[in-house]
Amino acid sequence: MDTKGNNETAQPGSKALPRPSFLKVMQSILAGALGVQSSKRHQEDFANPSPWAYIVGGILFTTLLIGGLVLLVNVVLAST
Repeated sequence: MDTKGNNETAQPGSKALPRPSFLKVMQSILAGALGVQSSKRHQEDFANPSPWAYIVGGILFTTLLIGGLVLLVNVVLAST
């Protein structure tokens, strides 16, 4: 435990991870939604200091998925 009271252990010489790119976040969200996320990518995602990119991306993905399904059902029902 460090002196700040965090449970994270600071390793000497370790570098802070850069923020994930938009493409990397989207790939992780899609792979996670489909259930094909690799163990390596999963560990990389959880090693990032801030989860906000994944939270916002997940909410947007879920909203678009539900909206797309509602639209698809309405189009199919309207054509019958």
